Amino acid sequence: MIIDAILKINSNAKCSVSGSDIDTCEITWHDGTTPISKEDIKAMIPTVEQELKDAEQAAIDKKASGK
Repeated sequence: MIIDAILKINSNAKCSVSGSDIDTCEITWHDGTTPISKEDIKAMIPTVEQELKDAEQAAIDKKASGK
């Protein structure tokens, strides 16, 4: 989820994340990627979560409609 939020902010970001909690994780930025603040990432997580829910619901709806 953290990586998804980072990529939503900067689709070209190169980083690695250790941990799954935004407040305690360690983010390592690679290849000169400008760091994104944890506050900005945290603000983007609800958007990413909603997009995942919407995609899951679309798949359910598509299956239910037989398409």
